Amino acid sequence: MSDDVAGRLASVREAICAACVAAGRAPSTVRLVAVSKGQPVDSIRAAWTAGQRDFGENYAQELRAKQAALADLDGIVWHFVGRVQRGNARTIAGAALVHGVGSVAQADALDHEARRRGMSLPVLLQVNLIDEASKNGFTAEAVRGVLPALRGLGGLQLTGFMAMPLVEPAALPEAFAAVRRLRDGYAPDLSELSMGMSGDFVEAIAAGATLVRVGTRIFGPRAAPRPDSEGGPP
Repeated sequence: MSDDVAGRLASVREAICAACVAAGRAPSTVRLVAVSKGQPVDSIRAAWTAGQRDFGENYAQELRAKQAALADLDGIVWHFVGRVQRGNARTIAGAALVHGVGSVAQADALDHEARRRGMSLPVLLQVNLIDEASKNGFTAEAVRGVLPALRGLGGLQLTGFMAMPLVEPAALPEAFAAVRRLRDGYAPDLSELSMGMSGDFVEAIAAGATLVRVGTRIFGPRAAPRPDSEGGPP
């Protein structure tokens, strides 16, 4: 299993490098987050042994359990890539970066917990490109208005934007470019753009992504989905 994970990880890194070269970018400008949702700790250890350091979890309980089980791994960095809820803010605040905050209520919950800890929690603003109320994230029209409020929360450190465009493959380049235009237009000082997953990180890198979230392409199929009230994205 460890050889399989290491081989797939190497393949993903090669694809990221090629995408960066094609986009005229240095490979060092893109950070790979290995999304380990539903994966056993042995697979995460295998990826860590192969040099991977950034890992992403969708569920707060799973994040907490894996942080404890893998606390011996030097330099491991945990990202939260699921949906923030008030009830899981305490656990999520233990992540190095939250991808991302999609509502004022989510921001307030994390800000409250970060202030309680006396810390500044790095977060990304999540953009909802399809303007559906059922989807997490701020619409493009809402981004400009909400930025001052998010920047004003003392417990949060806003570092960039995040998006998961739910569009047809042909529309992906424009969708990713739209996220970058929002960032460049309203918050050019924020350096991070988290966008692109296993099937579309090449297009995301071409549009300027600095973080790509890749799961099954590294680890293989996940365990059967479990019922979960946290509502994280797939």
